[in-house]
Amino acid sequence: MGGHGHSPEAAPQKNQDLKALSDHRVPVAFRDNCAHLLVKLNSCRRETFFDPGQCTHQRHIYEECEYIAWLDRTEQKKKMASA
Repeated sequence: MGGHGHSPEAAPQKNQDLKALSDHRVPVAFRDNCAHLLVKLNSCRRETFFDPGQCTHQRHIYEECEYIAWLDRTEQKKKMASA
C-alpha cells in the first residue's frame, strides 16, 4: 500500500511569534507548535465567511501539523517511560 508523506508546510514550529498570535486574537489554549498555521486558517475562514467548502487546504495542513506534534509528544513520553 502507498504511504503518505508529511507535507513540509505542516512542520510544527517551537518558536512562535507571540505578538502575531496576540494580534490575530488566537486564544492562549491554541498557542501551541501549530499556532502559526491556525492564524492562516482563521484568516481564510473570516475572508470566506466561514464557508465550509473553502480553506480546506489550510485546515488539512493545520490538522496534519497537530498530528505530527502529537506523534512527537507520544514518542517523547515513551522515551521518558523507558528511561
